[in-house]
Amino acid sequence: MCGIAGVMMRDGRQPDSGVLTALATALGHRGPDGGGRHVAGPVALVHRRLAIIDLVTGDQPLFGPGGLALVVNGEIYNDPALRAALPAARFQTHSDCEPILFLYAAHGLDFAAWLRGMYALALHDPSTGRLVLARDPFGIKPLYYVESAAGFAFASEPQALLRAGLARAEIDPARRAELLQLKFTTGAATIFPEIRRVLPGETLVVENGRIVEHRQLARLPARPVTRAASLADLDRVLTESVALHLRSDVPYGLFLSGGIDSSALLWLMHRISGERVQAITIGYDGADADDESESALAVARAVGARCERISMTEADFWAAAPRIAACLDDPTTDAAALPTWFLGRAAAGQLKVTLCGEGGDEMFAGYGRYRRAVAPWRFFKRPARQRGVFDGISGLDLSGWREGFTAAERREARGRNPLRALQALDCAEWLPNDLLIKLDRCLMAHGVEGRTPFIDPEIAAFAFALPDRSKVSWRLGKLALRRWLAARLPAARPFARKRGFKPPVSRWIAARGARLAPLVAASPGIAAFASREAVARVFARGESQAMWSLLFYALWHANHILGIAAEGDVEAVLAAAPKAG
Repeated sequence: MCGIAGVMMRDGRQPDSGVLTALATALGHRGPDGGGRHVAGPVALVHRRLAIIDLVTGDQPLFGPGGLALVVNGEIYNDPALRAALPAARFQTHSDCEPILFLYAAHGLDFAAWLRGMYALALHDPSTGRLVLARDPFGIKPLYYVESAAGFAFASEPQALLRAGLARAEIDPARRAELLQLKFTTGAATIFPEIRRVLPGETLVVENGRIVEHRQLARLPARPVTRAASLADLDRVLTESVALHLRSDVPYGLFLSGGIDSSALLWLMHRISGERVQAITIGYDGADADDESESALAVARAVGARCERISMTEADFWAAAPRIAACLDDPTTDAAALPTWFLGRAAAGQLKVTLCGEGGDEMFAGYGRYRRAVAPWRFFKRPARQRGVFDGISGLDLSGWREGFTAAERREARGRNPLRALQALDCAEWLPNDLLIKLDRCLMAHGVEGRTPFIDPEIAAFAFALPDRSKVSWRLGKLALRRWLAARLPAARPFARKRGFKPPVSRWIAARGARLAPLVAASPGIAAFASREAVARVFARGESQAMWSLLFYALWHANHILGIAAEGDVEAVLAAAPKAG
């Protein structure tokens, strides 16, 4: 896992070395094990390395036929198969990313179709003058770019482009409205008007500092095929994916929530490795907390795993919330970022790689909205996300918040039944722009690589082709995965009601609501769209997500727009911000 960045100038000049240094410095936390740089005429590539595979010869940039140069953030899990399929290639390293160079030399811009893994990459082809960017089909690894009069620039994180002076720290009101109502933003546009995302599965071709071509890999099967599948079939695809995701030259472990997905990974890791798995779980104080850490410890004992329980307290929340908002430069107001950040901090120093359960709900239909899609009663089949977080609260200007999501709904529904349409929509928007951003930033802030075995092309193809009745009923989701786990690890209680993974943010914020409300309302970021009265109503009502969304955005705006360091606790950071007129 790494950080990458680069520049292609339009006027043919060599990129400014100060800009390249600024990019590398801003991405230093993503690659504390070293860095590299490639400059060739108007093109420069920058790399920061977190060494996972090939610790000795795997430094980047990597170089290939015809002077090709490559930087990658990610892991290519089918590297051994690719090497075997390229017998004429003269490999210089054992890096899992080196086959990309030879795939490009052999197949040109179609090279990404052969890759199985998580990746965001940039390749310079001096023979054609091309700069090629590509991102894995599910958007597990991030990649952003700016196209300007001066040229083209890209980086693993928006904050790097901002710190290097390649984009301005301004706000797009439409994306802000989306963020606050949905908890994430959709599509290629980010909250920064000049910065865009490379879409999941997208390949961009840049020439003379301008994008000249877009290509797109499919995430999910386009045709609505269904097939009956046995638990043995499911076991086979899960085992293969987890085995691939365990490839590492450094210590690895698991984030264990006590739920179905991470419990399934724990059992598979134990069976495949034959070793005692190292796991970490998190708990909270208070009876109202969604705390499954005791269930996680019980599951760990059932397979003989070592499981460390860490605790996130109210004091931890107030101290760390500004730093968590700062690390989420492409923002999501999902409160699950809080425990993820603390898990990343706990893993740092003992693990460089951790497997995570993200993607299990999307692939195997675990959300309530999926159950509603197959419900027998018409009134129960309400469309997903029709209401925003702040609906019913006057005094906020969040108009147009659903336009991007509505367009995505229409696009992903083509040729699909209601359940598959919802799954496809979540894989296109919710997964990459909320869950995976949260995972990437909160772990990379601590130099830890998160791997997601459920988010894999083979698992996606298998799960998406299952009949609806094998995935979900109107009462219960993830049927196939539950049945599989029940037959192998009954201690996980896969048919029990899941409590959740989120800390008691509502109680913690409400306890300080009277002090927080005026501080949040005075934030210039909040005052741009909300009246003081509206903010006071949100805190008076004590609605958990609405309070956290406002508090998070005030902290995020203070750091990423106003440039206030995330030092001190929540109240100190809010007090340091200039007050809205």
